[in-house]
Amino acid sequence: MFSNRFPKLLAGSALAALALSGCASGGSNTLPPATFVSMQEGPSEEYLIGPLDELTIHVWRNPELGADKIQVRPDGRITTPLITDMPAVGKTPSMLAQDIRLQLSQYIEEPLVSVIVNKSEGAISQQIRIIGATSKPASLPYRANMTVLDAMIAVGGLSEFASGNRSKLVRFNPATGRQEEYKLRLNDLLRKGDVKANVLLRPGDVIIIPESMF
Repeated sequence: MFSNRFPKLLAGSALAALALSGCASGGSNTLPPATFVSMQEGPSEEYLIGPLDELTIHVWRNPELGADKIQVRPDGRITTPLITDMPAVGKTPSMLAQDIRLQLSQYIEEPLVSVIVNKSEGAISQQIRIIGATSKPASLPYRANMTVLDAMIAVGGLSEFASGNRSKLVRFNPATGRQEEYKLRLNDLLRKGDVKANVLLRPGDVIIIPESMF
């Protein structure tokens, strides 16, 4: 009886393995290609202020209450005339302007405040990080319509020993609260010019490039 059941068990195991491999190679771990040149530029998600960003704060008719080229401190706060240690990181410019307006309304009537980002470092949640076998691993501020090609140009491409087609992109999915991994074909993109290997990035993406095993 054992000899009759053994082939069936092997067949069942083989089918299960095929089913699992089919799930692993499904479309969930690939991203649609992006064009090398965007046909139409569009706005990104609202910009969030990050540590070391340089801001200019205007207070209409009260220039002495504003600040020119003030840098957000590493602790994420700013100090302006009449306002001490105002949290700035993680807010949009309009949100920060509203908070400053509320504080200043204690001293002047109906202040009009605007916040301009002169130089951006970007909040951690909006940076693109490239690590592993690249010429210069880096953390880059995200910008609208940014692609993997843009990021790789910024870090000088792949290193000599990079295994580009084994690279992956790690992305946080706010809908599920989990990180998701996608395959990247950086060798095909950078060394063969395969346009289908170029994909759009999102704020917070991490690109991991392994070294070749031989």
